[in-house]
Order: sequence, then structure tokens, then C-alpha cells
Amino acid sequence: MHDHPEPPTRRLFVALAPPDDAKDELARALQPAYAGYPRLRWNRIEDWHITLAFLGEQPSAVVPPLQAALAGPVASCPALRLGLRGGGHFDERLLWSGIDGDLEGLHRLAAAVREVVTSCGIGFRDRPLRPHLTLARARRDDPDSVPRAAAGLSGFVGRPWRAERLHLVGSNIGRGPGPIRYRDIAAWRLGVAVRARAEDAPTEP
Repeated sequence: MHDHPEPPTRRLFVALAPPDDAKDELARALQPAYAGYPRLRWNRIEDWHITLAFLGEQPSAVVPPLQAALAGPVASCPALRLGLRGGGHFDERLLWSGIDGDLEGLHRLAAAVREVVTSCGIGFRDRPLRPHLTLARARRDDPDSVPRAAAGLSGFVGRPWRAERLHLVGSNIGRGPGPIRYRDIAAWRLGVAVRARAEDAPTEP
């Protein structure tokens, strides 16, 4: 049995993840792009996520207090009905699929998460939320593939789903050479406190 020491730093973010069947649906729609634009750096499907707060590289020591702090607000935020829709790009370099559904609730959840992060004394770049699912990145000498792949997704409308779990995700930074891989550090079920209050509410006679 080999013990793996905790890396000194991790790249952290807080996110939602589409369910497998929603990801599979999008992956099928991407088949022409996979074949037509092989030079793009495609994200692994298991790494697809909707980032609510990107914290960047942080000391691993911040993880335990952040886990403890996130649990309370998450329980008070209800599950969200979301879907994947269309495609677009940032600066002809990053290909994404858009997010549809309860965007107001998504922004409220992101604001609650970011407030918790700040309360833990964790510094991060608090950019405005632009909900999306990152799919691929272009090489510097390839300005055309991402816009063309985005155009191919213009008519895509995925089935809706309920986002019921929030994930704290970390990378393997500090573990040596090789590609960066992400894994869940912790996950919480949304709306636990909301459901408990509803169940405890008195019923009318």
C-alpha cells in the first residue's frame, strides 16, 4: 500500500456538472467537429463542468476550511433546472457550449459560493459569471477551427436536467510531470435545507 502525500498546491474551482446522459447527447452532436477539427485540444468529457468560481492555484491547506464553509450555503440553495444550448467561443481560442434554464438561480448560487470563498480569506479573480461548458482550445496557429466548430453547434438544444450537486474540484498540481487531471474533492447536495423546511411546514387542515 502506497500513501500519496498531499500536493503543496492545487488548482481549485467550484462547479456544477451535467449528468452523463446530457454529456453524451452533446458528445454525439460534436462528432462532426471531432472529425473535422482534430488539431483542437479537446477537453475530456469527464472534465466537462460549469464553473461558478475559479480559484486558481491555492495552497492545499485552504481546502478543509473551504469545505466546511461551503456546506451551509449550499444546503440553502435549491436545485436548478438547466440545459446545454448552442455553441460559441472566446477570442477564437476557446470553444464552449452555452447554458440554458434557470440562469437567475445559477447566478444566485455563484454569488453565494463566491461570498463563502471570500469569507475564508481566499484570494481569487472574481470575474463576472458567463455560464458555459468549455469543450476545446485552439493552438495558436489555428484561428479558424474554434469559430467553425461553434457554428456547427448553433442549432444544438440539449434536454433539460436538474443540477442537484455542487462540486469542489482540484487538480494534481504539484504531483510531477504529465497532463493536469481533475477530481472531486467534495460534493454537496443542493437544497437540503430547503426541502427540510418544506417537509416541516404545517399543513392546512
